[in-house]
Amino acid sequence: MSSYSPSETSDKTGFSIDTLRYYEKIGLLPGIARNAAGRRVFSDDDLRWLDMLRCLRETGMPIAEMLRFTELARGGAGTLQERVELLREHDRRVEEQIARLRAQQAQIQWKIGVYRDAAPVCPSIWTPDWAPV
Repeated sequence: MSSYSPSETSDKTGFSIDTLRYYEKIGLLPGIARNAAGRRVFSDDDLRWLDMLRCLRETGMPIAEMLRFTELARGGAGTLQERVELLREHDRRVEEQIARLRAQQAQIQWKIGVYRDAAPVCPSIWTPDWAPV
């Protein structure tokens, strides 16, 4: 198994060093190893966990739920069902968000069509009087 410095971990994951410190401080990154000099050393497992945290965060999971998920994951096999339920609920919210985005995208595409169809008749429709040039 490989080990990575905070800087290497930041490069590999895209998390800033400050975010790594924050996640460790609040408990999202429990048990980060330290080398003989007391510096943090991240493992491949830590990088996989960070990848999961990024997924959860970028899909809108609140930090409090991420902390709960982390706590459950540390609880071992006895918490598996709770983890599944937490992730299913989050997945349901992600599906709702995707549906809202699709509806909004359809409205944007409709408006593009309106502008595209109107452009040959009224070229100024692309730049309203109130819009900055």
